[in-house]
Amino acid sequence: MPGMEEFQNGSEGSFNSEEADSVVKECIESVVGGDDYSQNQVNKWTASIVERCLMQLVKLGKAYKYIVTCAVMQKTGAGLHTANSCYWDTSLDGSCTVRWENRTMYCVVSVFAVAMA
Repeated sequence: MPGMEEFQNGSEGSFNSEEADSVVKECIESVVGGDDYSQNQVNKWTASIVERCLMQLVKLGKAYKYIVTCAVMQKTGAGLHTANSCYWDTSLDGSCTVRWENRTMYCVVSVFAVAMA
């Protein structure tokens, strides 16, 4: 779906959204993998995805503060719209949003990275 994955790549030292995108996809796969949607598991899944993403991003050793959000939704034909806006230093800070799906659910994870001063 166009527009779901925003990439902001600039000079050395700026946020590498492609790297973050890869980290997020790996985290989602490791938590949800081939599971079918289960309302009883959603709280556990979202918490685990956020925690894993944060741990993996911090392990990259970049000087950023991270904010990670996660939404899991069952595929029922209903619409899901998300938006965000940031007021920050676009030369250093950045974000990425990953939309992942399997046959029974959608998972949308956003990562916001703010350079430490």
